[in-house]
Amino acid sequence: MTQISIEEHAVADSEAGPYALTTGTDGALWFTLVHSGRIGRLVPGEEPTTHQLDPTCGPTVITPGPDGALWFTEYRADRIGRITTDGVIDEFDVPTPGCGPFGIATGPDGALWFTETASDRIGRITADGRITEFPLPLTGAFPSAITAGNDGGMWFTLNQANALGRIGMDGAVTIHPLPTEAAGPVGIATGRDGALWFVEIAAGQIGRITPDGQITEFPLPDRTARPHAVTVDEQGAAWFTEWGGNRVGMIAPDDSITVHDLPTPHSEPHGITVGPDGALWTALETGALARVAPADSTT
Repeated sequence: MTQISIEEHAVADSEAGPYALTTGTDGALWFTLVHSGRIGRLVPGEEPTTHQLDPTCGPTVITPGPDGALWFTEYRADRIGRITTDGVIDEFDVPTPGCGPFGIATGPDGALWFTETASDRIGRITADGRITEFPLPLTGAFPSAITAGNDGGMWFTLNQANALGRIGMDGAVTIHPLPTEAAGPVGIATGRDGALWFVEIAAGQIGRITPDGQITEFPLPDRTARPHAVTVDEQGAAWFTEWGGNRVGMIAPDDSITVHDLPTPHSEPHGITVGPDGALWTALETGALARVAPADSTT
């Protein structure tokens, strides 16, 4: 088994709450500080910088946009934000009050698609800020993470409905119930083989769904680990965070699972992404970003 090296890079104090992260077009890691209302930027090997928003807005998920900027959700402020790589910020109010935008991803149509956790809607925002909302055929579903599938649609988790959803560019919605009851799906990512990977925070499992709706579930060694986010690397392996287990894990293309303890106890790993250096990076709510790579890999 390949030996893994994990290095932590402090980016904030323990109260700021690094939550999600992504790689920007400028070769930097961009991350949200959910508790302090800031967007951060880290070039591996350099000092981090941050950009202040409304301190109470609750920035959550962040993603590269089709325009080269970074787009993010403001969960508590019911807004979608945009920040250019040189730090210029725009914000757009979502029409439905109290909607709780959370997940966000670029769609195949060149717009950003986002989830509204508290209003059972999927939203779409164009690069110039025009927003359209699509109601889901469920109530109290808590749509959470979202990603662009390889089939031309957007796939998302329905945390409280125990299902996955797909919305087409025409707004048509398909629901796929999960085999395990009360599994609580959260993170979702597109695989290299056309399928999608997702995590079941309440069931302690990793799931895989094909575009035609075939679901396979993989129990984790620690069923109480509370997997939170997932991403897929260049080799097709799905990497995930174990928020309750203080670990990052990987499910390989042959379906084998390995997990790795984080060096700091109770570090609360949330988002995970492939960084600009090809390593895996995860956001630790206790104030750092952790780099996960083979032991012989250098920063």
